[in-house]
Amino acid sequence: MNILDGKLVSQAVKSSLRVLVEERIQNGKKVPHLAAILVGSNGASETYVASKVKSCAEIGFKSTLIRLPEEVSEQELLFHINALNEDFDVDGILVQLPLPRHISEQKVIESIYASKDVDGFHPESVGRMVQGLPAYFPATPYGILLLLEHYNIETKGKHAVVIGRSNIVGRPISILLSRNAYPGNCTVTVCHSHTKNLQEICLQADIIIAALGKAEFLKGDMVKQDAVVIDVGITRVEDPAKKSGFSLKGDVDFSSVSPRCSYITPVPGGVGPMTIAALMKNTYQACLAKD
Repeated sequence: MNILDGKLVSQAVKSSLRVLVEERIQNGKKVPHLAAILVGSNGASETYVASKVKSCAEIGFKSTLIRLPEEVSEQELLFHINALNEDFDVDGILVQLPLPRHISEQKVIESIYASKDVDGFHPESVGRMVQGLPAYFPATPYGILLLLEHYNIETKGKHAVVIGRSNIVGRPISILLSRNAYPGNCTVTVCHSHTKNLQEICLQADIIIAALGKAEFLKGDMVKQDAVVIDVGITRVEDPAKKSGFSLKGDVDFSSVSPRCSYITPVPGGVGPMTIAALMKNTYQACLAKD
């Protein structure tokens, strides 16, 4: 069993970007600029945004963080997004999800210019991805691809089973793994809450992407010998033994699954850091498109 170390790979990605940014500075070119909007004070969202801002600083990107109160109107949020759309210096825009219930996430996503949609959620970005055209891939699926690529995981002709069908992870990673490229050329099965014989399907998988948001759902008896397992989930579970009162669990029961795997991602330290690394790569590409 080998660990797919997202922390290590994300640092490698960020280090390569830092070199490219330094070259741009030396050549008098524009520095990539990522703008983030955070609505309210959700603890997890605060942590994610702080990590993104920190990564920008590490690489040498410019970053802007706009904080808005929980009760901000949808109209005012759209006003801020439009201002960033029109700001030539801003290359990438992300609005941290989830948003308060009175704001339409879909309307917000569609209001961001596709050319600045570094989260890869805009319908135009998704459509281009489906058609195999150049596009900003959603950050978590893109991070998974970068992880597979770094470790030279063979994907051609493999059976990949994706558990979960969200627009953020499940659906896009199924499309990306089936494309005629590397990583890709997989035969992909997408499973969800209504899938029958899930254990039987998972036991056929060479690669399993667990992205359903249920702590330790995937057990050892659902995984065949030498499978590659990517754990996208992260759930807080009460743990009196921890000072914080909780521990972080993935969608995979690591203790029973890991002995059967050829490769597996840990939680935390697997897909999470790769999501941020992928977002940074998208932002760099958005800046490059202006050259």
